[in-house]
Amino acid sequence: MFTGIVSDIGIVIARNGARLSIACAYEPASFEEGASIACDGCCLTVTGFRAGEGESTIFEVEVSNETAERATAGAWTKGRRINLERSLVLGAELGGHLVMGHVDGRAKIKDIKADGDSARVLLEAPSELAHLIASKGSVALDGVSLTVNEVDANAFGVNVIPYTLAHTTWGDRVPGDLLNLEIDVLARYVERIMQRDTRS
Repeated sequence: MFTGIVSDIGIVIARNGARLSIACAYEPASFEEGASIACDGCCLTVTGFRAGEGESTIFEVEVSNETAERATAGAWTKGRRINLERSLVLGAELGGHLVMGHVDGRAKIKDIKADGDSARVLLEAPSELAHLIASKGSVALDGVSLTVNEVDANAFGVNVIPYTLAHTTWGDRVPGDLLNLEIDVLARYVERIMQRDTRS
């Protein structure tokens, strides 16, 4: 489980099929095999790690077919910058919202406009997910917890503040990019309950 607060930006340094090697600034001593780490919002399992050059650490993960098809991970190549977040520790501050690391689909950036030093971003959600996005609700996009400003059919907007632009990969994003989208877990459970009530 995560919070959508990015704590480092990793760089893909190698890809061999489903196996990715990612360089980061986390200390090697903080890693253990089998740990979970959110990579652009995808909860992936650390299968190995080693000290890299300087103070960097290189860790390895494997991308399942399900993740490759549903998320952007299937297209990650060497040099790709990705948002990283370590799993939530009980008692730690919950700065964003509860994020499971289970990507629901991909949202497409339709437009980006400056709003002072911030950026207003208009996105298009997959039609099967759009009804689960609510104004003033939360979404995770590439692992970043964001508040939804407005919703109109399949389109929704978010505001990205300067700090987030500087400390995540949001500063790299341009119209046309696809982002990993995770719907608020509460919305998923409400939908499931409503489906059950409709059938009964």
